Amino acid sequence: MATIAPSILSADFMNLGGEVRRMEKAGAQILHVDVMDGHFVPNLTIGVPVVQALNGWTDLSLDVHLMIANPEQMADLYLDAGADYLSVHYETVHHLDRLLERIREKGARPGVVLNPHTPVSVLEAILPKCHHVLLMSVNPGFGGQKFISTSFQKVRRLRSLIDSQGLEVKIEIDGGIGPGNVKEAVESGVDIVVAGSAIFGSENPEKTFLEMQQNAGKSSD
Repeated sequence: MATIAPSILSADFMNLGGEVRRMEKAGAQILHVDVMDGHFVPNLTIGVPVVQALNGWTDLSLDVHLMIANPEQMADLYLDAGADYLSVHYETVHHLDRLLERIREKGARPGVVLNPHTPVSVLEAILPKCHHVLLMSVNPGFGGQKFISTSFQKVRRLRSLIDSQGLEVKIEIDGGIGPGNVKEAVESGVDIVVAGSAIFGSENPEKTFLEMQQNAGKSSD
């Protein structure tokens, strides 16, 4: 029914290659990569060199989430580095239609991200250009935050909007999802579940991934 995408934001960066291999062996298909610039969000994480290194290290699809102030200037660098999915925030892009087309032209899957306060109605005109929409269920910037309780209602509104246009846009959710609420996420209409601290912060990341994937139901993109 849905795919679990482990987020390396919560992985051990001193052993990042090993952490990726653990997720590969557990059966992951997508690896979520959070890029933060310290401007759009109050945190600084990784950049182009790490995405490029991951692309050369793993065959997993790289789901790159740009939490940066200037995605229109930086998108090509991440696409050339190997991003398979590239998600940009609605709140930061001036010419969203053009940027989504550019991402698709470069061979990647374009996605739009909405912060918790941004309504799904803003996507009505742009949905046909999207491969996926990523809904933040925490305020972006840091892992390990508490899930915002109204997020599943927002998922259902987005699913209704997608269905009303007869589209096959995937819904992704990120923030505060773990074994206990992943099933509800899928039942609300989510296709891709991002999980960072729930997986890498557990005693047995592989076991937690498998538990979440089992609760979500298996699928392939």
